[in-house]
Amino acid sequence: MANLHRTPGTTGSVLHWAARYDLLVWLMTLGRECAFREKILRLARLQPGESVLDVGCGTGTLAIAAKAHVGPTGAVYGIDASPEMIARAGKKARKAEVEVVFKHGIVEALPFPDAHFDVVLSTLMLHHLPRKAREQGTRQIRRVLKPGGRVLAVDFGGSARAKRGLLARLHRHGHVKLPEIIALLSEAGLNIVESGAVGIRNLKFVLATAPCGT
Repeated sequence: MANLHRTPGTTGSVLHWAARYDLLVWLMTLGRECAFREKILRLARLQPGESVLDVGCGTGTLAIAAKAHVGPTGAVYGIDASPEMIARAGKKARKAEVEVVFKHGIVEALPFPDAHFDVVLSTLMLHHLPRKAREQGTRQIRRVLKPGGRVLAVDFGGSARAKRGLLARLHRHGHVKLPEIIALLSEAGLNIVESGAVGIRNLKFVLATAPCGT
């Protein structure tokens, strides 16, 4: 089972299992991790020159892939509540010779100024948080988005019934139903643009934008 612990400052469960996290993702995506990452980035509609924040970045694979989409004039940051995840992410970025900034931090108190990012990514992170922390986190995401900026939230949207098999033994994940994600983002003042199935397992996505001129 995954190593989940409490971390100061957050009421959510934090995954510290950095050494085996990439294997977990590979198993979850049935070996299609690269296709999964590219699908996520296409859904986020990344453009060259944009600034991107990956919240709950894990070992940094998505953030590193995002840098290729925004190019040399773009900027990518990743935060995670696990120092072990951030350390591994930094090593991966250095090995790939990709300029991505990784910071230890929590979504309930993002360490960035207002209206700082064009895009915020939240992938498989919300289900680790209780309801109040989800609300705090989405308000923080709204705060750091530029006017007209986008947020893409992706999470397990299916039944919480226990499933058997290797993946279930490695990580007993929760879920956040699609209407719940839509409600969270709407209540934070974001406008829903698109939502639906990712196409891998029971993953669902919601794309929303911050109001322009605010």
